[in-house]
Amino acid sequence: MAADGHRRLRIALIASSYAPHIGGVEEHVAQVSRALRSRGHEVEVWSVDRGRRPAASALETPPVRYLPTPLPARTAAALLRYALVAPAAWRQWRTAAREFRPDALVVQCFGPNGVYALRLHRATGIPLMVVSHGETLGDDNGAFARSRLLRDSLRAALAASSAHAAPSRYVLDDLTARFGAGEGTIIPNGVGRMPSFNAPAREQDLLVAVGRLGRMKGFDLLIDAFAALEQGRLEIVGDGPERDALQQQISALGLDDRVRLLGERDAAGVAERIAAATAVVVPSRSESFGIVALEAWRGGAPLVMTSRGGAAEFIRDGEDGLLVDPEDTAALTDALRRMLSDPPLRDRLAEAGLDRVKAFSWPRVALLYDMVLRAIVR
Repeated sequence: MAADGHRRLRIALIASSYAPHIGGVEEHVAQVSRALRSRGHEVEVWSVDRGRRPAASALETPPVRYLPTPLPARTAAALLRYALVAPAAWRQWRTAAREFRPDALVVQCFGPNGVYALRLHRATGIPLMVVSHGETLGDDNGAFARSRLLRDSLRAALAASSAHAAPSRYVLDDLTARFGAGEGTIIPNGVGRMPSFNAPAREQDLLVAVGRLGRMKGFDLLIDAFAALEQGRLEIVGDGPERDALQQQISALGLDDRVRLLGERDAAGVAERIAAATAVVVPSRSESFGIVALEAWRGGAPLVMTSRGGAAEFIRDGEDGLLVDPEDTAALTDALRRMLSDPPLRDRLAEAGLDRVKAFSWPRVALLYDMVLRAIVR
């Protein structure tokens, strides 16, 4: 039995990516799996096999299966390769289902993982839940734009699923408008306890941004807006395909002494830079939710947040953050200037953020999953 006296469920969280890779989906799946286990459920993570494994000491519970997800492609050679490897891949998926015997298949961020989960649902009748993390809206690689297979499979999975969810109405509306989804459930992201680190002193002229260095994250827009300031320093934490282009932009604007690309940091490293920041800036062109906003609130840093996407649904402009369109360079510059020059504003926003973040705990997120999963299993 689960902790609340109900029947214990066996839940397969079928992720597009997992450890040792770092990102929002990976963190969400790791935290939800732990919180669901704390509620008494049995959980396995089934992740796309991307050829890397974490060190044994780094891979905590729950158990993880790395499953192959080959998909057909258009060229004759690619189709031949697919024909050779697909049967063995499918056998691994059937073996996972036979050994674990899940009560529910929960797709986390639809990709090749979702294609195989849909096939498994059709073969076994195990209830299917689709959780979108905004992959149809913020995909730098254009996977959904390029792949009819992914588009058709997502549409079919949403039609076949017993429930679907997303972190914001912004994402749910896109699933309805473009993929025919019915009414879904909003399950927000959460944030855990502050990791251990040596706390630095809060600096008075330091702006910090965090995220994958891809076009959707809008760091080029932030650099352009920052260039109009006469004061301040900017640190960008993260790595990705746009790193070289961003460094060239920094040098072309003569900002090498004021803007630094710090590269990828672990959770403690990110928290340490947030703790040092005068303010945290999230300049995304599209943001399905914005976990960095929660990390800023938790770290006591005032927040400048993109108004494009789901963040406007939970951030109250002028109360616990400043909402701004990052493509409006002048408006973003003005928001940055206000943060650097107005200590009372910073203090008020930071205090409100520390209060708001209490509502975004992983146990609360897991409770929402629990309610949806029990309904679809019944």
